[in-house]
Parts: sequence; structure tokens; C-alpha cells
Amino acid sequence: MPLLDLNKLSNGLSKTWTGYLRDWDRTLRSSSHPETTRYNYLLAAAQLARYLAEYSPDPDADDAADDPCEVTRAHIEFFQAWMIETRSGATALNKHKGLQQFFKWLMLDAEDIDRSPMERVKQPKPQKKLIAVIRDDDTKKVLGTCKGKDFVQLRDEAIIRLYYNTGARLSEVGNLSLEDLNQDTDSVHYHGKGNKDRRVRYGPKTARAISRYLRARAKHKGAELPDLWLADRGGKPLKPNGIKIMIKRRGLSAGLSGVHAHRWRHNFAHEWKRAGGDTGDLMLLLGWTSEDMPRRYGESAAAERAQETQLRMGIGEHV
Repeated sequence: MPLLDLNKLSNGLSKTWTGYLRDWDRTLRSSSHPETTRYNYLLAAAQLARYLAEYSPDPDADDAADDPCEVTRAHIEFFQAWMIETRSGATALNKHKGLQQFFKWLMLDAEDIDRSPMERVKQPKPQKKLIAVIRDDDTKKVLGTCKGKDFVQLRDEAIIRLYYNTGARLSEVGNLSLEDLNQDTDSVHYHGKGNKDRRVRYGPKTARAISRYLRARAKHKGAELPDLWLADRGGKPLKPNGIKIMIKRRGLSAGLSGVHAHRWRHNFAHEWKRAGGDTGDLMLLLGWTSEDMPRRYGESAAAERAQETQLRMGIGEHV
């Protein structure tokens, strides 16, 4: 099932809002925006429309709830404040960025407004938090739930090791095909965000797990499919959402909560920066184009190095 269901997203919205969202999605698709980006953008606009219809304190919000061309700066600011109160500053910032794109499109492409209501609307400032990583001991516990020779156990170990070893995104591993693997070089071809492809090497333990899985896969129903990962029943591919559910279930079986693929991405960046790895190389490996990302992910490693230095220096322990 695809992530983006426009009918579901626009359910309950006015015909005008629904029509604009459909037109905007067509533009996003024609510009090769990934499905995840399209979903986040369209969701932000749909949530604004619902807020205006159901929660806005502005008695004149009815017109804006019917037509996005009637949205004002005040409507946006009320919406952002509501997002901060009911969700978080980080979520409000995500919606801000999506709405910037929507009203820019409404002004420049659709040409139905002269000015964007986003003008002079300040970005929310989310509280900075150190990014949580998943430690090796916890990863070992999760992998421990995959011990065995059954198809599902072999498959899940290969998937988890690939996330752990390469720091890839959920969709990048989840959408791999057989052709993306090169067992001669122990490398994988990832199709990243924004059609940015890259090839990444993986280590001996991951290579062994993948080889064991491929031997089991060759005997499994659906072996003729081009998709790398197969569901345990029905001869169908295992999609990213199925992998997401599997990882959460494996984490709970290991006695851990909040286990998801992105935590291994955090861990990869954390360990890389902690070991003094080059930022440019890290950006290439993880498919980043902005230096803000390695800087953000590197903060937890910097904090850990500082704590280790503090203990080693023993300040305040000499009297």
C-alpha cells in the first residue's frame, strides 16, 4: 500500500482545497519529488485546512477553511502556535516548511495569490535535543531475536545488519532490488532522496547474513520477483512499512522500546563523528547534501567525547 493516498489526505476538506492539493501533487510528481516529501508537504497543507475548519479561534476563518487563497498570516501563526502546543516545536517547524512550499506554488505556479501569507511568519524554534542512538549492546539483543535458520529469521537478520552497518534510510533498504546488491564487492546501490544514488560497502558479518538469506530466498515462494526482500507468506515483496513493523516487533521481543531503522542511522553518524571521521565522507555515505545534518548528528558524539575527557582529567577529584 502506497504511503500517499490523496483521497484519504483530503477527506473532509472543501472541494477547493482538495482541488488545489491535487494540482499541487501533480506539480510535485512532475518535479520528481520523492513520495515521502510529497506526503509531508501535502499533509501540512491538509492539516492547516482542517485546523481552520475545526480549531481556529478566528471567527473569520471559515473563508480560509473553504479556500486556501483566503489564508492570512494570522491564520498561519495561530496554526503554528497550536502545533507547538499540541505536538512539538519540531513538528511545527516541519509544517512551516511544507506550507512555505505550498503557498509559494499557489503564488508562482497557480498564480492565484499575489503574496504568500508565509511572508514574515517566523520559523518555530524547536527545543534542541541530543539525538538518541541505539548502542551495540541493544543491537545485539535485537539480533538475538533473529537466531535460527528459518526464512524469516535469516531475512530479518540480514535487514537489521544492513541498517546497522550502512546507516541507510528505512526506504533505501526497504526498496532494494536484487540488482542493487554486488556480492563481489560487498556493496549495495542505494536510491536516495531526490534521485541521489550512491554505492556503500558493508562488512563481513553483514555479507554473511545476506548470503545466508539469499540461499533461503532462492527456495522461497516469490523467488522470481526482482525485489530483494520477500514476505514470509504469499510470494509477495516485503515493503518498507512491513520492515518498520518487523523492527518494532523485534525490539519489543528484545525488551526494548522505540526501536526503528533511523536509530541505526543515528548510531552510524554518532560513531563516525566520535571516531573523528571526515564530515564530507560521512555526507557521501549517508546521502546528505546539507552540512546541517552531520552537525546535528555529531552533537551527541561531541557531548560524549566531552564527558570522557572530563572523567580522564579528573577535575575536582584531586583534593
